[in-house]
Amino acid sequence: MKDVARIVSINISDGGIPKRPIPFVELTVNGLVGDGHNHEKHNSPIQAVCLQDIEKLQELNEVGYTLGPGDAGENLTVENLNVNSLPLGTQLKLSGGVVLEISKVRKPCYVMDAISPQLKTDALNRHGMYAKVIREGILKVGENITIA
Repeated sequence: MKDVARIVSINISDGGIPKRPIPFVELTVNGLVGDGHNHEKHNSPIQAVCLQDIEKLQELNEVGYTLGPGDAGENLTVENLNVNSLPLGTQLKLSGGVVLEISKVRKPCYVMDAISPQLKTDALNRHGMYAKVIREGILKVGENITIA
């Protein structure tokens, strides 16, 4: 049986990194309620939610980083999803009713320099994806994720 994809951590901040875990959050088309953005370019419905695989954070830890959920600025740390392999337009249904659509590849930027300047290079193709919100609702840690 295939491992079930699920939300491991929901993360927000006043702006910037790291984002800190919370147990649940309201999600609107504009993103997670209470999550701030230090850079206007990130404040877009096309980039409402940033998803990152816990497995990719673990890979980066194996090459010398110390990254836990939210440390790289993602909103949803997920497992068993392999989000970077999902094509743009893929819809994700969460067990609580929220629906997301993968909308953009997340490219590492200079903000990662606060962790390490090398992280921008090492995180290429494993830095997560952005999603827009198709159906708003409440997100909770532990929710299952299915590919629609």
